[in-house]
Amino acid sequence: MTDTVLLHVEGARATITLNRPERHNALERADLERFGAHLTAIAADPSIRLLILSGGTSKSFCSGVSINDLTSGEQREGALEAFVNQLESLKIPVIAALNGGIFGGAVEIALVADFRIGVEGMKMFVPPARLGIHYPVLGLSRLVERLGLNVAKRLVLSVEEFAGQQLVEIGFLDKIVARDALAAEVDALAERILGLAPLAVQGMKQTLNGIARGDLDETAAAERISACWSSDDLQEGLKAFAEKRKSVFRGF
Repeated sequence: MTDTVLLHVEGARATITLNRPERHNALERADLERFGAHLTAIAADPSIRLLILSGGTSKSFCSGVSINDLTSGEQREGALEAFVNQLESLKIPVIAALNGGIFGGAVEIALVADFRIGVEGMKMFVPPARLGIHYPVLGLSRLVERLGLNVAKRLVLSVEEFAGQQLVEIGFLDKIVARDALAAEVDALAERILGLAPLAVQGMKQTLNGIARGDLDETAAAERISACWSSDDLQEGLKAFAEKRKSVFRGF
């Protein structure tokens, strides 16, 4: 059987690739569990400082949850929601490399990534109302938080389809590029992030997300700030600046 969710680690970078191109990378419950296991492994490895999500060779990044699983009534409230929560809580930066169309629950997966780069010609829509499904509060909250109330309503109340440059205009994509330029664009962003101080990047990600959700733990944020001020990486950054060279950060 072909593995439908692949994990590849190279240095400080991990890549999770969806691998069901014949079904536009539709996610079944077992796929989400495998995806979640990969996230657990990544979170436990301090040498990994960046995650890239890829749709592989498929024409779509992901078509969302398999219709076969939706008929059970358990998928949306169970495995998908747990997985999205797990992805959102990952400390390291996450880049979604959107190689094609993205639909349904996959939109929520991409929204909890820290950066989203897409390709020309891609489309996005969220069809719960076509199926009689009411998204859970947390999923709808993410749509409102990231895209605004009006766009959220257009997505789920009228099932409007957004495409191409519209996805940048509504704030879903950070950038849109030609399909053959996606890999280079993602690599450039990844290398820029990996050149920064891990404690600062990971700490500020957690703080920013807490601010956005309105549930910031100020004590934990203060501890992250203090950890950066007392870190070896800060001394390295200051020394590298004075010596006019590139910093070599170690994450402590």
